[in-house]
Amino acid sequence: MAWFTCTICWPLVYASKFGGQRMKHLVKLAVAASMLFAASASAQTTTPFPASVEASIQSVLPRMIAWRRDFHEHPELSYEEVRTSRVVAAHLRSLRLEVRTGVAQTGVVGVLRGGRPGPVIALRADMDALPVTEEGDLPFRSRARGHYNGQDVGIMHACGHDTHVAVLMAAATVLASQREQLAGAVIFVFQPSEEGAPPGGLGGARRMLAENVFGDLQPEAIYGLHAWPQASGTVTMISGPMMAGSDRIDITVTGSQTHGAQPHAGIDPIVASSQIINALQTVPSRQMDAVGSPVIVTIGMIQGGVRYNIIPQTVQMQGTLRYLNPETRERFYERIRRTITETAAATGATAEVTITENAIPTVNPPELMARTRAAVTRALGEDHVLNGQPVMPAEDFAYFQQAVPGIFFFYGVNPPGVTQAEAAPNHNPRFFAHEPAMETALRAMLAVTLDRVGGNTQS
Repeated sequence: MAWFTCTICWPLVYASKFGGQRMKHLVKLAVAASMLFAASASAQTTTPFPASVEASIQSVLPRMIAWRRDFHEHPELSYEEVRTSRVVAAHLRSLRLEVRTGVAQTGVVGVLRGGRPGPVIALRADMDALPVTEEGDLPFRSRARGHYNGQDVGIMHACGHDTHVAVLMAAATVLASQREQLAGAVIFVFQPSEEGAPPGGLGGARRMLAENVFGDLQPEAIYGLHAWPQASGTVTMISGPMMAGSDRIDITVTGSQTHGAQPHAGIDPIVASSQIINALQTVPSRQMDAVGSPVIVTIGMIQGGVRYNIIPQTVQMQGTLRYLNPETRERFYERIRRTITETAAATGATAEVTITENAIPTVNPPELMARTRAAVTRALGEDHVLNGQPVMPAEDFAYFQQAVPGIFFFYGVNPPGVTQAEAAPNHNPRFFAHEPAMETALRAMLAVTLDRVGGNTQS
């Protein structure tokens, strides 16, 4: 078994999920003991890695946890990851990697060249946090605040990106210790702004690609992972479509303003908008193949009117459109536009529709997935490598997959005994990552890397 579970950390999830003064003492004890328990538990496991690699893994585990806690306590929003980038770059330089900073504004790229020629691969971690106020009771909880969309907001690593960065830093540490034995090169990509492009701009993956993220190297494969609320000690591999494409929709419904007591004298855009929202739900349920073309339409914002007795002139709506099958995107959007405009026309109103691309579907090539799964299975054991179903959240890792064959997978971060249904989901103010799960992620990333450039480090 190539992973460990830290049952002493179990009180953390209660503190994170439920809070309360009565848990603080247990939390402090758990945090203080977790790294010692992790090291001793992990040392007792068998491993498929050579002794030198295993020794390096054991050595870096406490630092990986410390990095994660530091990033969690000091989160930064998209394209504001200045401190995070500085910490990452300093560490990569300490490993004698070739380091570039300022790629896509706050991104960091490190290159490790092995002692012998061979293939090039890339490993990616995203660094940005979310405008979410943390509600957990961790000793290293975030108290950071910032500005988002003109509002003062709390900032939290509510999607596990702090763990992604710490895991990739740890992987760089282990691999750098094996530099002379490696046959090839590894590019470490620390990406900003995964959580959505700024208005009129590019998200982190697209911007890094536009700024020649790989430099003079051309990787034959790229790998990324994501914390997910499932069993700790497991990874989930999904061949083919894995995560959805996600685009933003903006709708302006225009009617004719009138007195609220005389609706017949105007055209009510609020009533028209309500009918549009309902009609849009017939697109996934009645106009698209639910099996071959799963899609979601969500309206997340509606705003219209300034006074209770005035029917307004316009209503603004914003939402998200999700789809798994890239081939169905245009057909899906054709039906969206038709449903909106014709429903508005039936009420006498007009509707303007704008759809802005946000992320394309994340699709894992089956042949590359088979090789990746085999490597991770050798490292973790068959019982800890799971199959899964596609999910509708989106990931801009998909843009890297357009440029380079790539594999993306989940690693479970739930504490023992907590089911996926019980765990707080990603983007929730009580999202919690069980730290011992990070070793699973580290071992998986090392496995896929050494499968390609391992040279004499492979067992």
